[in-house]
Amino acid sequence: MKQTIEISGFSDEISADFNTQLEVVANLGMNYISLRGIDGRNVGDFTAEEIQESVLPRLRAAGIGVSSIGSPIGKIFVQDEEGFRKQQEMLIRMCGISRLLNCKYIRIFSFYIPKGQNPDGYRDEVIAKIKILAAIAEQYGVVLLHENEKDIYGDISRRCKEILAEVNSPHFKAIFDFANFVQCGEDTQACYNLLKEDIAYIHIKDALSTDHENVLCGTGEGQIPSILAQAIHSGYTGFLTLEPHLVLFDSLKDLELEAAENVIKDNKGLDGAGGYKLQYEALTAILKQIESGATVL
Repeated sequence: MKQTIEISGFSDEISADFNTQLEVVANLGMNYISLRGIDGRNVGDFTAEEIQESVLPRLRAAGIGVSSIGSPIGKIFVQDEEGFRKQQEMLIRMCGISRLLNCKYIRIFSFYIPKGQNPDGYRDEVIAKIKILAAIAEQYGVVLLHENEKDIYGDISRRCKEILAEVNSPHFKAIFDFANFVQCGEDTQACYNLLKEDIAYIHIKDALSTDHENVLCGTGEGQIPSILAQAIHSGYTGFLTLEPHLVLFDSLKDLELEAAENVIKDNKGLDGAGGYKLQYEALTAILKQIESGATVL
């Protein structure tokens, strides 16, 4: 495999303890993490000074870079104006942190929609808010990555495409998350076909549509081996970021509107490091198969 694909991952799925996260990823031979949970706190709660003093030295000592900042920006209800004001302030802070970390990507979402209401009715409001966030990102030279998360406006590929087309900014691009599309009842191949020109980042997470629970990558309905092969053969040179969701971990309660117990399929007996290692080995096996030229399904 050419050294244009780098494996990263949400290392807070390993442990809440940041030192443990770094030790595990380094032992796996990884060079990057996606920064989300640090010693039990979300990255969105940190100041640049705290990152400079307590996080950056540990990253440097471990020889680990940051592929993206896993911010919670956009995980508020679309009509929460006070929350949005605070999130703009958070984004400015995250942009400063991204510079410290030599990281150009910040993950965001496109707002929760009130339960029982049609998301399409909030289209203009969502797009207007995303444009404000993208303008902030442009000022700081960073790229916002939209994750197709369940329960937000951009949960399905059609609405993802609408946001990307309307915002139309080099500072706002797509994350492709296989499992999230599966859990929204979407066919991931059709999603990839629609969004491939906008994809700047890929999450490695798989799921089954029958019960919406997460499984080891390549064993669910995400069509991960096939779509990764297409992306790589088409010249994709970005990050593949592990987000296994194979075990319960401390930050999970902050990530899902549904109960955390409903998003894990198997391997409940594993610890975070064990689930992370399983996902890493499954991904590297897929990449070796792609590199060998073998047919991937």
